Amino acid sequence: MIASPYVPLLAAIALEVVGTSLLQRSEQFSRIAPTIGMALCYLASFYLLSLSLRALPLGIAYAIWSAVGIVLVATIGLVFFGQRLDMPAVLGLGLIVAGVVVVNLFSKSVGH
Repeated sequence: MIASPYVPLLAAIALEVVGTSLLQRSEQFSRIAPTIGMALCYLASFYLLSLSLRALPLGIAYAIWSAVGIVLVATIGLVFFGQRLDMPAVLGLGLIVAGVVVVNLFSKSVGH
């Protein structure tokens, strides 16, 4: 059994973020190395996500996955791809993160 379901979940998020970054680099699957890297990252990511689902409810795990992934991908987009976010986008991202924090701190659905 997993010591903490958050370990594979965080690894899954990291691999999904790398995979999504490679998706940008694949140029619509026309570049083979980033395309293969993307596919491998996504496969490993979903496997690790499945491990975290042994202990976490699907909705909670996916909420964490989505919020952390969105913020990390937006940050990578800014830093590496020069993709700027306007204030409504930043506010929206903040609301997503706030929602996940509320769920994790106050919901009885999450095993504390």
